[in-house]
Amino acid sequence: MAVKITGITPGSPAERAKIQSGDVLISINKNAITDVLDYRFYMTDTHLDLLLHNEAKEVRTVSLRKGEYDDLGLEFETYLMDKQMGCHNKCIFCFVDQTPKGMRPSLYFKDDDTRMSFLFGNYTTLTNLKDGDIERIIKMHISPINISVHTTNPDLRVEMMGNRYAGEKLRYIKMLTDNGIKVNSQLVLCPGINDGEELERSIRDLSALCPNLQSIAVVPVGLTKHREGLYPLRCFTAEEAKQVVETTERWGDLLAQNNESRIVYASDEFYLLAGLPILEPEFYGDFDQLDNGVGLMALLEQEFNSALLQAGEFNEEKQITIATGELAYPMLCRFAQKIMDRFPTVKVGVEKIVNDFFGHTVTVAGLVTGQDLIAQLKGKDLGAELLIPSTMLRHEQDRFLDDVTREEVEEALSVTLITTENDGFDLLEKILSPVIWE
Repeated sequence: MAVKITGITPGSPAERAKIQSGDVLISINKNAITDVLDYRFYMTDTHLDLLLHNEAKEVRTVSLRKGEYDDLGLEFETYLMDKQMGCHNKCIFCFVDQTPKGMRPSLYFKDDDTRMSFLFGNYTTLTNLKDGDIERIIKMHISPINISVHTTNPDLRVEMMGNRYAGEKLRYIKMLTDNGIKVNSQLVLCPGINDGEELERSIRDLSALCPNLQSIAVVPVGLTKHREGLYPLRCFTAEEAKQVVETTERWGDLLAQNNESRIVYASDEFYLLAGLPILEPEFYGDFDQLDNGVGLMALLEQEFNSALLQAGEFNEEKQITIATGELAYPMLCRFAQKIMDRFPTVKVGVEKIVNDFFGHTVTVAGLVTGQDLIAQLKGKDLGAELLIPSTMLRHEQDRFLDDVTREEVEEALSVTLITTENDGFDLLEKILSPVIWE
């Protein structure tokens, strides 16, 4: 297999070597190039012999030199350089299966591409990999990799993931960690299925793979109201959530005795479901599982408090509103009050958006839709700006999950939408803009 070059970066080693857009890259230093992993691994050498052919199928070799970490300057049609791999599983808890009909096609694509784990931190189940794929990862020493485990009970994993190979693929995790590949793992818990004794087993089995098993995130299943014909699942009760937290903290205490960190953590959502306070930032070590909502609130509050201490005077009259989901609402209310106490000329309102689109069991801000924003905020005095987390919008930052555009929301609510990252400094800066840091 070879990959077609669609562009050349100006001033790059590729341009200086007179490689052309439309050329096809066959190999680098006699190593076949099939995708982005091959390309990024083999292009790091300082002396490269590229085997190419042009549109007339004329083969030639181009030799060039560059710095070890310099980019070669080749551009391809997609970042993966071939087709993205979809998911072959039929998980009983799959969120995509709970998405209502009539939405944009990309929302129904189930990703399970290991390369996306290395490139963007996505989680992969390993079920569509073969031994040769694992050997390639080990050879290239690509690390870390994020793995959706869910359970280390092979039979239960087959049942939960609807894939007869799911159980036997668990051996790949040990192959990776035995060969120095760092692994972050996640367990999506479904009450009565893989919690309780099964959770104990999964933590025990995974912790045996330390130190290259870096972390275990335990997160609750996400359920929408669109589950017609799907496996019967329910949400965790407060008492069940407390039990999960107790289990993860007990194991964390034990594992911290032999490791630099606790290794296993329950997500923030479990603490809130249980009615327990979020713990101090120090509890979460290096925050390996922020994307799973593990320690996210603790870190955000720490950053925000630090930002507030470092902010200079702000005397302008300003009114701004923050829209968020139910989960983060209490924390953002605290933030708003702290800002108004420190800066009396600033009025910060916080609006809790109940998720009517996906259902009231969905409480995270990232799944709030444009139509719910409009329906619940229409006619309210929001000020000139409405602050939302960037996760409410798709990657291009132009549309919400329901395809409502940011312009449509702005027009309906007579506000300017301002997006913020999950960062306490960015949050304060967007509210006080322009902020002067001391």
